[in-house]
Amino acid sequence: MSATPNPHPFRLGVIEGFYGTPWSHEDRCGFAEFMAAHGFGFYLYAPKADAYLRKAWREPIPEDDMEQLAALSAAYRAQGVLFGVGLSPFEVYVDFSAAEKELLAQKIRQLNDVGCDMLAILFDDMKGDVPTLAQTQVEILHFIQQTTTAAQIVFCPTYYSDDPVLERVFGTMPAGYLEELGATLDPAIDVFWTGPNVVSDDYPAAHLEAVTEKLRRKPFLWDNYPVNDSEKMSKHLHLRSFTGRPHSLRDLLSGHAVNPMLQPWLTRLPLQTLSESYHLGDMYDPDKAFERAVRDQCPTASAEALCADLPLLHDAGLDQLTDDQKAQLVAKYGAMTDCPFAREVVDWLNGVYKFDPACLTD
Repeated sequence: MSATPNPHPFRLGVIEGFYGTPWSHEDRCGFAEFMAAHGFGFYLYAPKADAYLRKAWREPIPEDDMEQLAALSAAYRAQGVLFGVGLSPFEVYVDFSAAEKELLAQKIRQLNDVGCDMLAILFDDMKGDVPTLAQTQVEILHFIQQTTTAAQIVFCPTYYSDDPVLERVFGTMPAGYLEELGATLDPAIDVFWTGPNVVSDDYPAAHLEAVTEKLRRKPFLWDNYPVNDSEKMSKHLHLRSFTGRPHSLRDLLSGHAVNPMLQPWLTRLPLQTLSESYHLGDMYDPDKAFERAVRDQCPTASAEALCADLPLLHDAGLDQLTDDQKAQLVAKYGAMTDCPFAREVVDWLNGVYKFDPACLTD
């Protein structure tokens, strides 16, 4: 295969790729207009809770689910935003037999019927200490490439960061894994990367250039901010502006996919700041960007409340709030009955988004 960097232009978008309760169909459809208005070019549907795209991938997607996915695709395409699905064919690389190939082909054909501009093949959070891991995953991706009608494929390898936690949880990475992927995977296929860590605060140019050399293509960033789906993170609302992502990343990446919060309305606030960061470049001011996003998106009363309560909601979090503080916040935001941003704050305070460890094994 050629070592030419990925030919696709840089794209900024969102991947709903978190654990826990997924967004509602209505919230997803409504999100399309926000994305189009703020320069986000793609949306990938990949909630960990959708079993038909993960451990139950061998089973056909039910008809009602197919209808919703087709409607979702239409909603995004109508806004000029590319639509895609993330498929995690769980550990199919352990034994990629003829029977498994046929089941995988059937699932890809179902997704073709939905109308996918993009297809993400996700091998994260799975067993990795398989000697032929890279070879078999490349074979699977090239097989999918011949079956999908999606114009762009993005692949998440089993080891998608330098973070040592991946080897502790999923086994030792086979020697030369990333280099073999880079040398043998069709350069038209993008590769997700989360940075130096699974949850990275910044992305040094030297780090991304080293990854580019290994993968023989610019990495496609999977950004795990502002997602809040872990036991620790779910106790915070990640509302603050994006930092550590200068506009110069555009030259070092093939794309930038943001994993959003569990709260589909509140997540709009930091996302607007990321769009502004890429647009304004060196003129970007995170503090001003947050205030602008809140006032653009929220009614006046909730905008003022969110600006005032940012240290409590983002920094302190549920564990550090006293019972009196929680009660006062519930009363304040509960009075804003017509504001979806306020409703999500109240639900968070009341434990609606509490982390459930069972979601990791579904």
